[in-house]
Amino acid sequence: MQQMYAQLSILIGIATLMFSCQHDTQRNTNYAIHGIDVSRYQSRVDWQEVSQQGIHFAFVKATEGASHIDSLFDFNWFSLEEVGIRKGAYHFYRTQTSALLQAQHFISQVTIKPGDLPPVLDVEVLANTQAVDLRKGMLVWLSVIETHYQVKPIIYTNQKFYNKYLAGHFGDYPLWIARYNEEEPVLACGTDWAFWQYGNKGTLKGINGYVDFNVFSTNWDDFESLCYQPKPILTNL
Repeated sequence: MQQMYAQLSILIGIATLMFSCQHDTQRNTNYAIHGIDVSRYQSRVDWQEVSQQGIHFAFVKATEGASHIDSLFDFNWFSLEEVGIRKGAYHFYRTQTSALLQAQHFISQVTIKPGDLPPVLDVEVLANTQAVDLRKGMLVWLSVIETHYQVKPIIYTNQKFYNKYLAGHFGDYPLWIARYNEEEPVLACGTDWAFWQYGNKGTLKGINGYVDFNVFSTNWDDFESLCYQPKPILTNL
């Protein structure tokens, strides 16, 4: 009898876990600044519809590796500008491809304007690469991008990956951290995060299927200061 109850308890636990994993992500009301991130997997987004639902910023996939371009990047990029949602472009990093070529590929596709969010380096996998080599490649990409756009790029990764491979490095770069939880990201070394991707089952009118939900950590002044602003040209008087 005890064995039967134990088995029943396990089955209930599994069923509860499966059910909870299927729950839609609810908007986090503890933050003032909300955003989403999209790629071709969201198909064509009705950005006008999205702009009416309290979405303040959106990151869109631009490139991957040294040659791939997201098929909906141009559509998303220009549509966001039309509806007035702050936009940022991200690059999915491939560890076994030249970091310099990846940076040049991103630059060839993405032009940013005043008020845009900085470029984002999306790093999620080692792919048979040593962590030290990953960090070296990341530094190349980040340095080339910062020099070209004159703004410090953002690093995107998940909490576990950051704490295991990146903690103690790249301290000057804003962080966008994925942690699908009601609890905020907790990063090693007491590092702060700027953006938090807190769920991947968000639903919005204008988007077919799920979309990732994100928030910015603090206030509008900090958000504005993070965005790209051209440096003034100094002239000799």
